[in-house]
Amino acid sequence: MLLLAGAWGAHLPSGRELWLTALNGIVVLGVGNGALTYAETWIPSGMAALFITTSPFWLVGIEAAFPGGEPLRRPVIGGMLIGSAGAALLVAPGALREGLGSDVVKGFLALQLGCFCWSLGSILQRRQPSKAHPVVSGAVQQLAAGLAFLFPALLFREHPMHWSLRGAGALLYLVAFGSIVGYSAYIYAMDRLPVAMVSIYTYINPVVAVILGWLFYREPFGKTEAWAMAVIFLGVAIVKRCAGAARE
Repeated sequence: MLLLAGAWGAHLPSGRELWLTALNGIVVLGVGNGALTYAETWIPSGMAALFITTSPFWLVGIEAAFPGGEPLRRPVIGGMLIGSAGAALLVAPGALREGLGSDVVKGFLALQLGCFCWSLGSILQRRQPSKAHPVVSGAVQQLAAGLAFLFPALLFREHPMHWSLRGAGALLYLVAFGSIVGYSAYIYAMDRLPVAMVSIYTYINPVVAVILGWLFYREPFGKTEAWAMAVIFLGVAIVKRCAGAARE
């Protein structure tokens, strides 16, 4: 992507802009997606997607913590508490059954770290003055995260890789649509749209992940997960509505 951008004459970040953009990429993609990858070794992908619906709470909270950010209001705090109750509804059965060291609790904590890093890096990138096109910034972030985590990936080989045609195809799909298309679209939207509007994707991702996880891998999805999803979505909806009204 960077080679194509340079060939077309697009502005490429340099100096301070380059280092900050690269650092944001390491925080968002490296730590954020890395936490998701580890979490999915403990919990089903559908439950991981539900836990990630708490990311708007992190976005709103971090935005409020920065100078000039929108302050937190009581309805927003109420929505965050409702969403947290939904997340607790998902975590509680595993925690009560297996203790605080259960896979569900570990997965939840890992994903909250990932959500925090993803939200922090996104807000920092949004506030950073940049002459580069958002898609170019996204390419720099992806390259920086890949290079930064290449050494630990080669050093820590917990699970040996067994290449197959199906696995290679899945990897190419993630590279093309998950990274180049998906993340570039996210960075572009963060540059052009309000934070609350961009985070609408959290409504869609869990539904798709839960359906696909149940359809292809028969991952468990019962009444508890359904009620928790409804509670989390209610909290997210309240946060979005109140945060959006405060900006108008």
